[in-house]
Amino acid sequence: MAKKAKGNRIQVIMECTEHKTSGMPGTSRYITTKNRKNTTERMELKKYNPILRRMTVHKEIK
Repeated sequence: MAKKAKGNRIQVIMECTEHKTSGMPGTSRYITTKNRKNTTERMELKKYNPILRRMTVHKEIK
């Protein structure tokens, strides 16, 4: 069973924006946590994309 979330920290999925537009198969996704109280808007980070082999912008989905 999944544990009930304690406090304001939630899990979010980050997906590469450049990979989606490139048309290549597959996706680059990362799972991280954020504090819902301090960061109310969607996160946007530069992360490594192993398929494109470079740093790209990853945005929060759902």
